[in-house]
Amino acid sequence: MSEMKVPVGISNRHVHLTQEDLEKLFGPGYKLTEKKKLSQPTQFAAEECVTLVGPKRSIEKVRILGPLRPQTQIEISRTDMFTLGFKDIPLRNSGDLAGTPGIKIVAPNGNSIEPKEGCIIAARHLHLTAEEAKNFGLKDKDIISIKAGGPKGVTFSNVLVRAGEKHAMDFHIDMDDANCAGLNNGDMVEVIK
Repeated sequence: MSEMKVPVGISNRHVHLTQEDLEKLFGPGYKLTEKKKLSQPTQFAAEECVTLVGPKRSIEKVRILGPLRPQTQIEISRTDMFTLGFKDIPLRNSGDLAGTPGIKIVAPNGNSIEPKEGCIIAARHLHLTAEEAKNFGLKDKDIISIKAGGPKGVTFSNVLVRAGEKHAMDFHIDMDDANCAGLNNGDMVEVIK
């Protein structure tokens, strides 16, 4: 079989909100304003940004992503964890939020929320359509490795496959992983089963 190459999608810190939390931050009936579409179908970066307030410092201009979700989720990198002053933020798959810490989220108007949980370092994962996964001999929830070449080449282990019709081909990593391997959005990397 020939090399199985997939594009890299680098995910910076961001927030997913529930409708209730969005309204607490921005007002009753508020709707997100789409800034640009993301690689995954129906997902978008919103114009709206917030500030994350940690035990020691804050990070401003953190983008909200849409559409809205059933539970508020805050995704940061390990570097962000240290900047904010947390001792430990768990590495988790998206949506696996039980037992994670909360964080104060402040809107530009001064309104704030502090969910009891939801702050994670997102585990790296590979999005594929069902057809792409089949062509690669993979299925949803497989764990694979991804090899990045180049001068800072690395092999990323423990990559979760997320396959289905709500997905489009993209290897999602955070800024720390991207910087470690010298990767940019759209760079091609190799799937290793």
